Amino acid sequence: MARICVVDDSDILRESVAESLTREDHRVTMFDDPVEALASVKRVGFDLIVSDLKMPRMDGVQLVRELRAGGCDTPVIMMTAFATVSTAVEAMKAGAYDYLQKPFDTAALNVLVDRALEHDRLSRENEALRKSVEDFRKPRMLAGDSQVMQALREELTRVAASHATVLVSGESGTGKELVASFIHAHSPRADRPMLCLNCAALSANLLESELFGHERGAFTGADRTRKGRFELADGGTLLLDEISEMALGLQAKLLRVLQEGEFERVGSSTTRRADVRIIATTNRNLKEWVSKRRFREDLFYRLNVLPVTVAPLRDRIEDVAGLVAHFAGRSGASRDRKRLQFSPAAMKLLNEYHWPGNVRELENVCERAMTIRDGDIVSGEMIEPWLRAEARTMTEFGPLREGRMLQDMERQLIEKTLARYSGHRAKSAKALGMGVRTLGLKIKQWREEAAATHGAVAVY
Repeated sequence: MARICVVDDSDILRESVAESLTREDHRVTMFDDPVEALASVKRVGFDLIVSDLKMPRMDGVQLVRELRAGGCDTPVIMMTAFATVSTAVEAMKAGAYDYLQKPFDTAALNVLVDRALEHDRLSRENEALRKSVEDFRKPRMLAGDSQVMQALREELTRVAASHATVLVSGESGTGKELVASFIHAHSPRADRPMLCLNCAALSANLLESELFGHERGAFTGADRTRKGRFELADGGTLLLDEISEMALGLQAKLLRVLQEGEFERVGSSTTRRADVRIIATTNRNLKEWVSKRRFREDLFYRLNVLPVTVAPLRDRIEDVAGLVAHFAGRSGASRDRKRLQFSPAAMKLLNEYHWPGNVRELENVCERAMTIRDGDIVSGEMIEPWLRAEARTMTEFGPLREGRMLQDMERQLIEKTLARYSGHRAKSAKALGMGVRTLGLKIKQWREEAAATHGAVAVY
């Protein structure tokens, strides 16, 4: 269903077009005056404009030119009589999508409308993909001057010079995607695309299609042939985020690509090749995952050619001050406001905090302070309530197992936070400084472990 603006000074034609589009479940707004329509488009916004060419006060060509001059890229379909086809072509040169010659039937109108909407959707997707690729090509800064971060930057520079597969491990919120972007930006493939795919966000079937592409008719809804990420990233880098969540059957297909550089689209028997460097990230212990038969051992060793571990923020607490300056400066620039300053008392609290959500949680604190501050100084009294509840919870742990103390502490902290927010995952994730998806994955893991051992688990 699209929002469509119909502009025509003829009551009969305007209402006829609107009725036809409404039957196709579109939301239609009608105007008999193009000047009023132009003002409404600028104020409200539409997905498509269907306009007559010859109208008083402003003709269709002028309407298109005014829209484009104002930065509006909404597609426009012109309705024109035979005698003004040449003028309709002029309108297309000015930026209209296409034209319909009067008289026309409703079928022709609906086909052209569907085509224009689909063209606009694909254009926006391509533009979003282009911007995403450009963002990944930009060198990304890894803030922090601690010995840990200096050593990491030196390691990443050496890793970037290679074409080998990289496995980036670390807790949620440590900046694993930023590390992957740094590697690509400093690699010989920096002028080629870097694409990212979250393995935890899609079902196995959809993930296979996203990776390898599919042919038209390969499955229900596959109404056109589509290239996968391997083809789109040919010559560049493919980031596989949360690789541990990939289904075992799909892991075997990924292993083949890593070994042979070959794959087939879903629904095709044609073998294709792609030269893609893989960077995989995980917040799990993949060796432990292998021992539980939840991750293929052969794939693990194929991915673990160049292992990189990103330290949690609590192990490089001396980086907090630099990160705060980075985040505060970035927030101020984005709002065109004076740089945010943290008082000595506030910095003392930040340096003493355990940061279970790592750098992402610190970034959230800076963003929150920027949003609600009254002046240019953030006091300790402002941020202390945000940290106090979590810090108090950290001292209330139950029994901890030898060799799994960190995992047990994390689980108890998450369970206490969920209980405090009555199981509300979004609020709990925000308080913990982690993503809702990451929280969901941890709960899923605990449920599966409990089911395997016939144990009990809190239901959230």
